[in-house]
Amino acid sequence: MPRIEFGQWVNDGVEWLTTHMGWLFDFFEQVFRGAYDGVDAVLQAPEPLLLAGIFAVVALWLRGTLAGVLTFAGFAFVISLDLWEDAMVTLSLVLVATVIALVISVPLGIWAARSSRVSAVVRPALDLMQTLPAMVYLIPAILFFGSGAAAGIVATLVFALAPGVRMTELGIRQVDKDLVEAAEAFGTTPRDTLFRVQLPLALPTVMAGVNQVIMLGLSMAAIAGMVGTGGLGGGVNEAIGQLNIGLGAEAGIAIVILAIYLDRMTSALGTQVSPLGRRAAARLRAAQGLNIWSYRPRASVAVVGVVVLALVAGGMGALGGGGKADPVADGDDIGQGKRISIGYIPWDEGVASTFLWKEILERRGYEVEAKQFDAGPLYTSLAEGDIDFQTDSWLPVTHEQYWKKYGSELEDLGSWYGPTSLELSVPAYMEDIDSLDDLKGKGAQFDGKITGIESSAGMMSLLKSKVLGAYGLDREYKVVDSSTPAMLAELKRAYDKKEPIVTTLWSPHWAYSDYKLKKLKDPKGAWGEGDGVHSLARKGFTEENPVVGRWLKDFELTEDQLTSLESEIVKAGKGRQQDAVRTWLEDHPGLVDKLAPVEDSGTPAEAQRPLDVAWFPWDEDIAVTYLWKNVLERRGYRLNLKQMDVGPVYTGLASGDLDLNFDAWLPYAQKNYWDKSKDKLHDLGTWYEPTSLELAVPSYVKGVDSLEDLKGKGRTFDGKIVGIEPGTGEMNLLKSKVLPGYGLDDEYEVVDGSTPAMLAELKRAYAEKEPIAVVLWSPHWAYSEYELTKLEDPKKYFGEGNTIRTISNEDFPERYPQLTKWIKNFRMSEDELGTLEREIKDRGQGHEEEAVAAWLKEHPELVERMTPAA
Repeated sequence: MPRIEFGQWVNDGVEWLTTHMGWLFDFFEQVFRGAYDGVDAVLQAPEPLLLAGIFAVVALWLRGTLAGVLTFAGFAFVISLDLWEDAMVTLSLVLVATVIALVISVPLGIWAARSSRVSAVVRPALDLMQTLPAMVYLIPAILFFGSGAAAGIVATLVFALAPGVRMTELGIRQVDKDLVEAAEAFGTTPRDTLFRVQLPLALPTVMAGVNQVIMLGLSMAAIAGMVGTGGLGGGVNEAIGQLNIGLGAEAGIAIVILAIYLDRMTSALGTQVSPLGRRAAARLRAAQGLNIWSYRPRASVAVVGVVVLALVAGGMGALGGGGKADPVADGDDIGQGKRISIGYIPWDEGVASTFLWKEILERRGYEVEAKQFDAGPLYTSLAEGDIDFQTDSWLPVTHEQYWKKYGSELEDLGSWYGPTSLELSVPAYMEDIDSLDDLKGKGAQFDGKITGIESSAGMMSLLKSKVLGAYGLDREYKVVDSSTPAMLAELKRAYDKKEPIVTTLWSPHWAYSDYKLKKLKDPKGAWGEGDGVHSLARKGFTEENPVVGRWLKDFELTEDQLTSLESEIVKAGKGRQQDAVRTWLEDHPGLVDKLAPVEDSGTPAEAQRPLDVAWFPWDEDIAVTYLWKNVLERRGYRLNLKQMDVGPVYTGLASGDLDLNFDAWLPYAQKNYWDKSKDKLHDLGTWYEPTSLELAVPSYVKGVDSLEDLKGKGRTFDGKIVGIEPGTGEMNLLKSKVLPGYGLDDEYEVVDGSTPAMLAELKRAYAEKEPIAVVLWSPHWAYSEYELTKLEDPKKYFGEGNTIRTISNEDFPERYPQLTKWIKNFRMSEDELGTLEREIKDRGQGHEEEAVAAWLKEHPELVERMTPAA
């Protein structure tokens, strides 16, 4: 029977979605990430004990004194485990995912309850969602939404969606039909029947669904730690990777405490919001009498308690407090606060090298975030640009499949440790087995199996496809796919019982220090020469960060350095990796300067002061501003970019609040602004010319080739010309001179708006082949996107064209003499500017720096041309 290529169909579908619907996923990613960041900021802001007190007051109100006391004790225990920050990260993710899941599931459940057809369609989909393994949801989530919170939220809400729909539908269907019929008989509308009869009576069941959504969301949030969401899930995954039972127990008990709290509170809240539940609870309290352990204050008292604790937190400076990083010496402040993200797999050498570089880069003035992943999501995130670099790629063998898939999107910064070795190992008490040859004929002794690791690892494919065959072991032994933690657990169990076992292992690995093991010799060299541990970066990273790129390319550690650092981190425990690195660095003085040397690269002294550069959201300004940002950062400068309108830019330059603007259209387009402030500004010269201002119409509008042709055709264009930002020189010139000069001022109205609005209107009209006249200028990418006619200006009312110039405040040349010289000599051709604008447009908003870095690879001479060495 021919194989059905279902998996390939799925891959093709996902590729189509990411290609054609990427804009939609980017939008939702921003929404989810923004919601998560907001909730996390609120939960992380107060002092932990004060927030635990707030949670305790909520428990006191919903369930009574005993629940309040136990809540505070439970969360105090989490704080004592130093897991409070991780717990709040997980809680933030669960809350956001739950709210979104309920917004979808409750209306869908209502619809399914009121329509048998909808229910018949929804039920199989819910069955599929509940049956698929939870980890499967992580794959599309990270492909569509990248790594981090957004992917975790999506995977969590999809996994948790089903019970919300099912319980809502069940609750409404279980409402007594006689009550519904009675309501309808009295003339109640279907809407009122739903909200006044069915939902109030179904509320206990609906709230049970809410409870299940939260519980499933919490269980999935732990799994989502594999895609870089962090939190308690990250701790669990790290414990699994290191086979650290203590760490797993700590993270696990923190999840349990969080789960119990959410379960009890949502259950009690279901009672509070249900009229039937409130009456039943009131009768129970009346029957019990006053009981201090079940005493519950009124809602108003609980709210006052929460507000008081929140105010105390604010008075203590907890909102917006937080520790500050150690100051960085001026000469070492290479990064000047620039953000860098490092991804790592929770393997010992990966953790050690990652937190070593986190400490080094922070000492050099960078702001560094370290995020934990599994191998697959890490490579995916790196290829998509969500992570800047990682330091634990085993090449060319172990991670071969990932390199084949993503290598074209990555930069290999070289090996910093090696060679490693891949091997099969047996306990030292297996005295008669010293090499792979010795395994021949002894399959029964090992139950015919070799305990392996992840099936996707290059080591496993090499073992199955080459090593076993080379020694004639492929028919005698079966390789058992599992995971690194499972393999280590099986090794520990067999070792404790002195049972025969053969496992896949590699060097360096801590197992060789914990157990007496023998590396089986490979006389035929079937394993190859061993891997190197490489650092990999996203495409364009070294272009944007040449100094860090050079440090990473020169990075090396000896075996003694690496193993001693790993040992220090293991002793320090979870959450104290960077403290361990600092302690280790004290015993290795001078290593930071060796790994990240601060050299005199000829950076001018003037570069120590950041530059405030203003830019307009115009294509040529975006292009040239980000070009200068890239080039000047290579020379040690730091640019603070600020998007502004034209008027505020000239005002800011004149007052000295801004340093530069690269997009002054003079002498016409911005003449009024220049004339007003020119005594307080400096003209640093032209970098592009000539430009032109014009009106343009689509080429399908026949008979309109010049401004004179517009006369008498106002009805064709609905009597309007679509303009850009009011107050720009071009708009003033058009209204005051061009239209009156051609006798068009009574026939046409210039519609003020913005450049994006004008382009959107042009796109809409062009798609529908409608007549339209718009304000445009050259150069502009619209002329390559659409077939347009520039209307000739025979009377030259638009003037002879502008030049694009760089202007500064009056003190700039004196404070930045070197940069002033560079800028005055700067020029760009039309082809250079056009291709750079197109690169930025193609990559989309938010990816300007990547676009410039990619474009500079095609124009490597431009950096030296713009900023030649003295």
